[in-house]
Amino acid sequence: MKTLRVTTWVVLLCAATAAASPAQTFNSLFSFDGTDGEYPFAALVQATNGDLYGTASTGGSNFGFGTVFKMTPGGILTTLYTFCSNGLVCPDGQYPSNGALAQATNGDFYGTTTNGGANYGGTLFSITPGGTLTTLWTFCSLSNCADGDQPAAGLVQATNGDLYGTTQYGGAADGGNVFKITPGGALTTLYAFCSQPGCADGSWPQASLVLATNGDLYGTTTTGGATNDGTVFKITPSGTLTTLHSFCAGNSCTNIEGSSPAAALIQAANGDFYGTTVGGGAHNYGTVFSVTPTGTLATLYNFCSQTNCADGQSPWGSLVQATNGDFYGTTQEGGDNNNGTVFKITPGGTLTTLYSFAGTGCGEGANGCPDGQWPYAGLVQDTNGDLYGSTRFGGIGDCNAGGPPPDNCGTIFRLVGLGPFASLTPRTGKQGASIEIFGQGFSSASVVKFDGVAAASTTRESTFISATVPAGALTGKVTVTTGATTLTSNTAFLVTPTVTSFSPPSGPVGTPVVLTGTGLTQTTKVTFGGVAATIVTVNSDTQVTADVPTSAVTGKIVITTNGGSVESTTDFTVN
Repeated sequence: MKTLRVTTWVVLLCAATAAASPAQTFNSLFSFDGTDGEYPFAALVQATNGDLYGTASTGGSNFGFGTVFKMTPGGILTTLYTFCSNGLVCPDGQYPSNGALAQATNGDFYGTTTNGGANYGGTLFSITPGGTLTTLWTFCSLSNCADGDQPAAGLVQATNGDLYGTTQYGGAADGGNVFKITPGGALTTLYAFCSQPGCADGSWPQASLVLATNGDLYGTTTTGGATNDGTVFKITPSGTLTTLHSFCAGNSCTNIEGSSPAAALIQAANGDFYGTTVGGGAHNYGTVFSVTPTGTLATLYNFCSQTNCADGQSPWGSLVQATNGDFYGTTQEGGDNNNGTVFKITPGGTLTTLYSFAGTGCGEGANGCPDGQWPYAGLVQDTNGDLYGSTRFGGIGDCNAGGPPPDNCGTIFRLVGLGPFASLTPRTGKQGASIEIFGQGFSSASVVKFDGVAAASTTRESTFISATVPAGALTGKVTVTTGATTLTSNTAFLVTPTVTSFSPPSGPVGTPVVLTGTGLTQTTKVTFGGVAATIVTVNSDTQVTADVPTSAVTGKIVITTNGGSVESTTDFTVN
């Protein structure tokens, strides 16, 4: 265990495209020194115990092949595992990828390494919160690396319990794969990129997938697509892939967009996805964009719009939507000193530079860039409200242990200024489902409510509650009240409807049909074979009556609520 030295800068927001906001407090929490890791590339993740977990791409005690660590919100770091534990032969993997760890419902973390393993193609691993690591899969286990090669992204757990991810290389056409793996280590390849002529479906994905509220997974490829500038895609849990958008960054493009999206998308509160590109845009230094679930893309900001790229350039990390509704992120370069920035951007595209990494003589000794240099990873908002991130270089540690030349090897920092909240996993579920709530100050007396409807809950730790979606629950914010303190979720919880039966099973136009299920209070539409009913009555949370509309055809009945849609298992027959 190492205790850090905390350095604090109170900084005014740098001039940008928005009016100045109140001062933000920037803390440099920790400097890596090589023995505990170096050059962190992946974003941090908050665990159920309230600590932050992450990886360093190199460093550690075993020839410098990377580490897994945990850190308290206050900045005390503990190295949990050092890769290549068996010497220069690294069956457990080497060089953790730039994808954040994912904590699964079993409490363990899952991640990837870009190299190492029995076939030197990288690995998939699980690691307990205490640091016991298990190698689940070694890539290039199949002929010609058909199972994938060198994963650059992390994993995401879907509602079926499996974990999904990508490899940047390998696969049937060496364009990378999408795969799923069970928590026990059974891997299935779902899709091989470059399956279409000219790699129109994309190639070389580097970003982690994101699980959307509709149950599908969304992601990006850095190359491929119509003009080889990368793509946005969605894929079902069973492996059906749809290319939603091909980036177009050349001068011949009707609208010059970004290129090479390397960061994971995030789904915002409005249902759209937001992301960044490393290159392209009006000045060829990257963009911030939004894209709808059906693929309509809008460029929100072009980096290097200010003199000397004071607003930053080339963002590698993902965005995070904070409790104030704005998005926060980093650029690896640019800013006042060309050492990178932290920024926020509104959903409408107004960008404010919050911090420019400073210092002189960066990378040239123990006093260069003490606050850090070149933040590649995105930020995470802790439920205490603070934003945490890392820089790949800089800090006050010396990776060369005093030998010439001294070298700085990265930092962890935080930006203070937003209030505490509750975080939900997952964000959707039907009545009776179990969800996890993260926060702080929880106790056995904490009361959980779903948009005002009380729920049964169990406090696992002071930072973690499991709750059951109650009967009558409504789509909306979740609150946790402990004494006089109430924490509100940063996102709405979507109560998905169910339909268990309908009666009668057939009838002519005008027939009242009674549908029975759960989560029906917020019903907004009922369709018969795709035709919307004009007369709909919500009888209760478990019952809706809809009259068969004019022009209805035999087919499934679909109920849509504020929380989603559900389709009947059998057809209604229109006589």
